[in-house]
Amino acid sequence: MNGLKEFGDFEIITWELKTPSNCLHKRILRIFEFKFAIFKIRKIIKLQKPDMVIAERTTSYGFLAALSGLKPVAIAQQGKTDLWPQKSILLPLKKIIQHYAFQKADLIHAWGPVMTISMREARVDMNKVLILPKGIDLVQFADKNNADPEKICAIVTRSLLPEYRHDTILKSFAILNQKEIDFALTIIGDGTQLLKLKELAKKLKIESKVIFTGRIPNTALPKLLQQSNFYISMPTTEGVSASLFEAMACNCYPVVTDIIGNRSWIEHRENGQLIAVDDFEMLAEELIWSFENGEHRKNAVLKNRKFVEENANYNTNMKIIADKYHQLINTNSPN
Repeated sequence: MNGLKEFGDFEIITWELKTPSNCLHKRILRIFEFKFAIFKIRKIIKLQKPDMVIAERTTSYGFLAALSGLKPVAIAQQGKTDLWPQKSILLPLKKIIQHYAFQKADLIHAWGPVMTISMREARVDMNKVLILPKGIDLVQFADKNNADPEKICAIVTRSLLPEYRHDTILKSFAILNQKEIDFALTIIGDGTQLLKLKELAKKLKIESKVIFTGRIPNTALPKLLQQSNFYISMPTTEGVSASLFEAMACNCYPVVTDIIGNRSWIEHRENGQLIAVDDFEMLAEELIWSFENGEHRKNAVLKNRKFVEENANYNTNMKIIADKYHQLINTNSPN
């Protein structure tokens, strides 16, 4: 929203569902709210007379945007696919909803190539798809690094949720500790796994070298990245990770899971390391290899910064997106 205001002179009217979905009872209430949401949205449109509607997630807000009757419609897919979780009993319904949203949309955002795979499988008209990350602020996430070169200074910036596999990371650092390799591990954020992870760090006897910062303001993140020489992220699934771009911008060497979302940006032992999901032994081995190969890391982080400057610059990419929106509005204008 800030990018659209800054680079497209847009005024933004926002609306979202009010019911949280953190338990079964509330999820049921949220479904009822979703069912009648279209009437609220159409009322806002009638009152405010906006030029276009923009929505994130093809299976929820994207569907409502498509139903709104307003043109043009821009929707953004948020993960590798929005058909999630894969074993959900609602999956057939979500496929129908998503298909409708894709059909009615005038523009579909894919923040990276990984998102286009499911779009092609769904037979989306790829002429409507804009493949471009929103980008990151390269002034804020500056090209400098103050990490101690004598030890592994690793940072993890993903939410403390089971799918991000922080336990795998802790187990790998226990191996480094056994091998008497010096390290400092900073884990940023909050989530359901916090207490469990603190207990695991204690059990593995590495608690003195692991810092859990809890939730921090985004403005504090660049400094912490710049004090780290390794960025680690071990999710089981990935769309397009702004966290990875932020780390690459700050000259952190990326060590991430070997999944399709990461393969779009990282080549193993070229500009980072790709680790098999849940393989803490491989993670430990690759951390040791990359730490011992300092020249390789030096070249890799230079390459990564250049890549981010050319492909994930917030100022450049948000201007392209804002211009595209204006184009759509002009095309759909009755005048």
